Amino acid sequence: MNRVIKIDGRQIGPSFPPYVIAEMSANHNGRIETALSLIEQAKKAGADAVKLQTYRPDTITLDSDAEGFRIEGGLWGGKTLYQLYSEAYMPWEWHAPLFEHARNVGITIFSSPFDTTAIDLLEDLNTPAYKIASFEAVDLPLIRYAASTGKPMIISTGMADDEEIAEAIAAAREGGCTDLAILHCVSGYPAPASDYNLRTIPDMIERFELTTGLSDHTLNNTTAIASVALGGSLIEKHFTLDRSGGGPDDSFSLEPLEFAALCREAKAAWEALGSVDYGHKSSEIGNVKFRRSLYFVKALKAGDIITPDAVRSVRPGFGLAPKYLDQVLGKSVQRDVQINTPVTKDEIEL
Repeated sequence: MNRVIKIDGRQIGPSFPPYVIAEMSANHNGRIETALSLIEQAKKAGADAVKLQTYRPDTITLDSDAEGFRIEGGLWGGKTLYQLYSEAYMPWEWHAPLFEHARNVGITIFSSPFDTTAIDLLEDLNTPAYKIASFEAVDLPLIRYAASTGKPMIISTGMADDEEIAEAIAAAREGGCTDLAILHCVSGYPAPASDYNLRTIPDMIERFELTTGLSDHTLNNTTAIASVALGGSLIEKHFTLDRSGGGPDDSFSLEPLEFAALCREAKAAWEALGSVDYGHKSSEIGNVKFRRSLYFVKALKAGDIITPDAVRSVRPGFGLAPKYLDQVLGKSVQRDVQINTPVTKDEIEL
């Protein structure tokens, strides 16, 4: 069982704050200046890592407009796959300056490779980890090749059934990966929260015994934050400078202030989980005195019998607990007592 992994020196698992990944995807919109700014803003927002996608149109699809290569409906309807990826891909010559910039800014950077040449490029840049995208989770040779680097890996599981997830994990292990995490994912862009079935996350944790998280394509932070309460240790979310920027992925991405809220609230959700603890919490200590307790509501002389009209359960809590009421009634007081004073063991013998 290995539910803790390490990326770039950071431990990731249930005992650590959630690891939040800003997915740049195609939100550079063809401008390296935008890509550089996304890295800076991801760091400012509190992200732990920024993630790229490493492919060229010809490494991910074929230049064809035949049936099956044309996108019907949705955000990218009317384009061929080759046209979409020609618009969305990140030029490979950008990778070195982006990796250098991220390291200068102080944020971890890694990428999703889509073929072996992408892995070779990323190895030359000494990437600290690899992310396998959902659509590539069935490409077991690619997974084995990435795993052979010995780097930590994250596999997104959108569209994969439990058997395919198990096959992807086995391929990573066969390739030599020891630090492995998986992400529950719905490969809809965007995806409605109702599709996410977050109760799958604890089942994945139990079934696959791996560090598990969420790749979230919903339009707000609710689903991602809820995943933390169910044991999610990583969150991946698309990140843009401007949701109205017109790029392929802008419309379902978070802007900087929203991403900052995600980082902040996901950590708060994790902190709120805490541990099993029935004792008084630090914020409660001063309020214990306001709980109910037994008070004399009439004056009594030494030797008087305590009758039901002489004692009440009220706030504050300086007297005996209300559970002692039946034991108090019918007893005689050992000394004179004043009205509106707490019932204590000094006045009676329990």
